[in-house]
Amino acid sequence: MLKGKVAVISGAAKGMGAALVKRLCFEGCQVVGLDIEAEKLKQLSEELSNRDQTFEGYICDVSNKAHVTDTIQLVIEKYKTIDILVNVAGVISVNPIQSMTMDEWEHTFSINTNGVFYLSQEVSKVMIAKQSGAIVTVSSNAASVPRTSMSAYCASKAASLMFTRCLGLELAKYNIRCNIVSPGATDTDMQRDFWKDGAIEQGIKGVQEEYRVGIPLQRIATPENIVDSILYLVSDQASHITMNNIVIDGGASLGAQ
Repeated sequence: MLKGKVAVISGAAKGMGAALVKRLCFEGCQVVGLDIEAEKLKQLSEELSNRDQTFEGYICDVSNKAHVTDTIQLVIEKYKTIDILVNVAGVISVNPIQSMTMDEWEHTFSINTNGVFYLSQEVSKVMIAKQSGAIVTVSSNAASVPRTSMSAYCASKAASLMFTRCLGLELAKYNIRCNIVSPGATDTDMQRDFWKDGAIEQGIKGVQEEYRVGIPLQRIATPENIVDSILYLVSDQASHITMNNIVIDGGASLGAQ
């Protein structure tokens, strides 16, 4: 049962994050959404308020440690506790290693890895005090499978995956579970910005020159496919699951984790 629980979601304004916010609200959670896109966050808040669902958006840059600390403090002052944290915020970086700038590398890690660390560190303090909680980090199947021109993205997602497992090991004694979901190609705004003409079909069928087999299930994921697994992991049904990674990519990574 998720009704009445307080959930904090980063990257909440659109795509996978917004889909998760809507489902958690539907399940009866009090949902706090963090994002830097103020207008989209406002639109989501207005949409949910019209449904009489409990949602509040906070402008928060997860790559800024001080901003994260201050935002979580505001959440605690209002809601008194946090039961669920889902790290969704992320960026894709596409550039061959020899062309990549240090700024691009650091920007990718600042959100995909540092943001997970900052939020998890602050929220877990609250969970430790009450001896319970569930944390889920959205990584990627790219954390396990090398990709051309995506070294920063792959490495940052691999780091967030292993960090979350280490977090789960340290927090297990406090009855706090930490798990990962690793989507493959998913129909979100970020993914569509990444795709070029014909890339959807190539991603599904595979690209011989890049030694890719495509997606065996012959379709890309929807945000709801990912949300279903997240809801399971934060629920009591997964009460004996921690430090695990669920790969949701239609078989594209051939079982690699």
